[in-house]
Amino acid sequence: MGEVVTAEKLVEILKDLKQKNKKIVTTNGCFDILHVGHVRYLKQAKNLGNVLIIGLNTDKSVKSIKGPKRPLNSENDRAEVLASLECVDYVVLFDEDTPDRLLDKIKPDIHAKGGDYNIDTLPEANIIIKNGGKVVFVPLVEGKSTTALIEKANCKL
Repeated sequence: MGEVVTAEKLVEILKDLKQKNKKIVTTNGCFDILHVGHVRYLKQAKNLGNVLIIGLNTDKSVKSIKGPKRPLNSENDRAEVLASLECVDYVVLFDEDTPDRLLDKIKPDIHAKGGDYNIDTLPEANIIIKNGGKVVFVPLVEGKSTTALIEKANCKL
């Protein structure tokens, strides 16, 4: 089971893990309503290395990106759910629209992102590459998205 940590604590933990030559994998997102697409994606991301860290957008950040009605679940609830997944080692919140500042502190070996992005459209790609990391795109699970779930929930049955 993973742990929700501050960025400062994570940096201290990573010093030890990097000395032990552990391969650090990061990913990031809102993870508002966890679904099977997220779970499969996170499992694949974990398989890229030894330690999986999720940078989780705070409520303020999600509102900025997704609009005033989001998130549906609070940052603390989302963090707890993600940390409970077997494949997740650490969850750390970030307040900005992009995880650049956080990733510059972590300096992961690999940054995983969904296949709806590419190297040209991924905002954090430059910071990963600048720090010697590699970006890996994980294929999306067709038809599985938070937006689709929200649309389905809003329809009248």
